[in-house]
Amino acid sequence: MTLTALGLPTVRGDADAMAARDAPASGPLVDTYGRVATDLRVSLTDRCNLRCTYCMPAEGLDWLPSEALLRPDELARLLRIAVIRLGITSVRFTGGEPLLARHLEEVVAAAAALRPRPEISLTTNGLGLDRRAAALAAAGLDRVNVSLDTVDPAHFEAITRRDRMSDVLAGLAAAKRAGFEPVKVNAVLDPATGREDVVGLLRFCLEHGYQLRIIEQMPLDAGHQWRRGAALSADDVLAALRPHFRLRPDPAPRGSAPAELWLVDEGPGGPSGKVGLIASVSHPFCSTCDRVRLTADGQVRNCLFARQETDLRGLLRSGADDDAIEAAWRAAMWVKAAGHGINDPGFIQPDRPMSSIGG
Repeated sequence: MTLTALGLPTVRGDADAMAARDAPASGPLVDTYGRVATDLRVSLTDRCNLRCTYCMPAEGLDWLPSEALLRPDELARLLRIAVIRLGITSVRFTGGEPLLARHLEEVVAAAAALRPRPEISLTTNGLGLDRRAAALAAAGLDRVNVSLDTVDPAHFEAITRRDRMSDVLAGLAAAKRAGFEPVKVNAVLDPATGREDVVGLLRFCLEHGYQLRIIEQMPLDAGHQWRRGAALSADDVLAALRPHFRLRPDPAPRGSAPAELWLVDEGPGGPSGKVGLIASVSHPFCSTCDRVRLTADGQVRNCLFARQETDLRGLLRSGADDDAIEAAWRAAMWVKAAGHGINDPGFIQPDRPMSSIGG
């Protein structure tokens, strides 16, 4: 059945809309390059209680109205379609800040009740995680990633515009007590202090048994101020770490994981572990991408940098059946571009900032 026959809302160009008509009606969630999406990122809100300089202005943003956000029952239905019909095997809840969503435990439990059961994870800034980690584990959450860009309190306050580092550290400790394994730390390094911050941050993670993931700063800020020459690359980070740590490439196959892993230690008698580098800009991994995103207002994005979306919320609220929603989702994924295009001369940053898209 064609998109036109289904009456599916879309903001694609004519060429993409024509190509989407050829999307497979069953099987895995695949695109024209043969990539299969099995990892669903679900944003629960665009709101955040930090104001990180690389993400949003000090005064915040104009948040989505509550009626625009997907309700828990709508989320549960889309999760069921994603897992049972589209073959999604991993669900990650994001924001904004997902801990600001009161229904977080409810949607985690809905995902955990699905069969086959997907792996369920959460990306959070950690504020309030100390109070909810145990409940989230009981609801079925498997893993957690906590954003922490530095362990220097002054640098933390300068980056986030909030004096809340102690709350993040408390959230990390609570996640470990709740049994999440591994507890990962996501860091976006400040161009001015990052070379210094990353050494202390990695040492802190090794000592506490956390796994550090360093993410290159990407052009997803609300002010569109990102400049390639200002951000630290993965190679810059490795150069900053090598004088302090022994680093060896992880021999395990990377597969579709976004992070390139390194085995790391400080020498005999010291703690050891792994550190991951997510080099989305300097070393793109688009050819192995297995991710698809659902925004808090119910839009499917087949790439973090996509400039088109497909409106599943509109379908839900207009009474569409599961077949129509599945077809729209498949069509959206089918026309995914070969790459994000950051390094192309004509690259245009998405209108939505990261807090509105979800990680």
